[in-house]
Amino acid sequence: MSLAGKVALVTGASRGIGRAVADALLGEGARVGLIARDPERLAGAERALREAHPGGELASRAGDVGDAAAVERIVTELEEHLGPVDLLVNNAGVVHRSPVAGHSLEAWDAVLETNLRGAFLYMRAVLPGMISRGAGRIVNVSSISGTLGTAGLSAYCASKWGLIGLTKSAAEEVREHGILVAAVCPGSVDTDMLKQGVPGLQPDMSPAEVARTILFLSKDAPLAMTGSAVEIFG
Repeated sequence: MSLAGKVALVTGASRGIGRAVADALLGEGARVGLIARDPERLAGAERALREAHPGGELASRAGDVGDAAAVERIVTELEEHLGPVDLLVNNAGVVHRSPVAGHSLEAWDAVLETNLRGAFLYMRAVLPGMISRGAGRIVNVSSISGTLGTAGLSAYCASKWGLIGLTKSAAEEVREHGILVAAVCPGSVDTDMLKQGVPGLQPDMSPAEVARTILFLSKDAPLAMTGSAVEIFG
């Protein structure tokens, strides 16, 4: 389908994969809602994207993806500004490195809240409208860590495995309504989160390469791919 004039929301849009996805969507003529936690970084990303796409339509809202009330408010405000959501890209993510035996409950909850609860909350917010319109696409950014265990990344791996499960379950619920739900599972991507989570690991790909795969799932992938978890390696 053409993305021209379609409304897309991207979480974690202020940097890394999320910003690259927003850039790619604007290049396709989509109307893009940028969502991120840090207001200053989000404002900087919006300015840069406006400069790169002078005629593009975009808006931004800052908020914690794990805050249910904030999610409902942000979706309502962005839909009032841009229109009903056609595409959701759940990209917001955090990582914490710790062995299970010494893992703090606070850090565990913080990772699961952002990486899994946040995706659920945004899906729950946009799916009723997609169902009523009989169309829509959701792409969840998981990780190769959603298929493999990694020492020291138990919370991150658990959240990304859970995100794949959420993707596959939701896909079964809404396929009859013409809605595609899929996940992407990148290997090591050149982002700040990789540098923080796995210091010294050399990235295999750029955020733009992941964004191209997300663009395919958002635009060209057949509905038969719903429920897929697409692995991407450099």
